[in-house]
Amino acid sequence: MLSQKLKNHHIILASGSPRRQQLLRGLDIDFEVRLKDVEEIYPDSLRGKEITEYLTKLKSDAFDALLAPNDILITSDTIVWFEDKALGKPKDEKEALHMLRSLSGNTHLVITSVGFRTHKTFDVITETTRVTFNPLTDEAIRYYVENYRPLDKAGSYGIQEWIGFVAVSKIEGSYANVMGFPVDRVFEYLSAISNL
Repeated sequence: MLSQKLKNHHIILASGSPRRQQLLRGLDIDFEVRLKDVEEIYPDSLRGKEITEYLTKLKSDAFDALLAPNDILITSDTIVWFEDKALGKPKDEKEALHMLRSLSGNTHLVITSVGFRTHKTFDVITETTRVTFNPLTDEAIRYYVENYRPLDKAGSYGIQEWIGFVAVSKIEGSYANVMGFPVDRVFEYLSAISNL
């Protein structure tokens, strides 16, 4: 359906995340993965969705002069927002354990921004999901970190993995967003752009 609507466009996903690639593939559209190294640093004054929107645009700006007229570049960034702090990807196992201990028994926000750049325009959409964790034992947290190595995941967890089955007691909002890509909103945006 969408692939037919987008037949005159070339979709580029600027993300190495296997989950984002899988979710975009689920829309049955053709796309190319194109990566650029971008140092993901943002001003300390930014809060919540300001961070993900800033980083999404930063990643997109790296491709600014490289897009053809029919290209649509998709960039994305996800954070876990908890106690007025952004939890990104942990730098090591110790930090992953610390993050999960802090999330245990609490509610946090997962914020994802998705950017869409053409050779003329840039748009961003942002989705926020509230996630509540059951209290977790130290044994369960250690088991997850040692066996699933969540060092590439914001907040040190993947909801689609073991910890999602045992820790998550409540979700308010998009499940796909917690995986790092609100694919329903992406579908909505691409459907609208294809009608222009």
